[in-house]
Amino acid sequence: MNLFLIGYRGSGKTTVAAALAQRLGWPWIDADVELERRAGRSIREIFELEGERGFRDRESAILTELARQNGCIVALGGGAVLREENRQQTNGRGLVVWLRASPEALLERISADPTTAARRPNLTAQGGLDEIRGLLAQREPLYAAWADLEVAAEGQSPDQIAESICTQLRLEGQTP
Repeated sequence: MNLFLIGYRGSGKTTVAAALAQRLGWPWIDADVELERRAGRSIREIFELEGERGFRDRESAILTELARQNGCIVALGGGAVLREENRQQTNGRGLVVWLRASPEALLERISADPTTAARRPNLTAQGGLDEIRGLLAQREPLYAAWADLEVAAEGQSPDQIAESICTQLRLEGQTP
């Protein structure tokens, strides 16, 4: 069994994956970091050179490979939810956990991360809170349909979120 963490950029997938890995003794991987490592360039550069479709093709290829792991925690990119093939890759391969946060909390986290602007492109012309609200309106129904578990990702530390995930999994008989 694997744990797949999904949610919008800034929802805490990477930090919660690390906290879960420490708790469970499992390896973890950030799919976006792995994608960048293999491409030898940032997500922003991939978007500039290959467009969103080129990036999404790379993202799908990485997810196909990572979904074959066993006993691994995978932090997925926020847009991985957009392709049905990505959502299908996790079927029978583990549990999908949606880290949900408000647009305002996401903007605050994204703005506080000094690497975001250098590594990640705006996905719409307006950027900022309007971009987050617009993309969440599109993505939240997909996140909700994909997720086995939904966890509030604001107002708690990454360790508290990881403990909440572990507690919910034990309550549902899915003890990792």
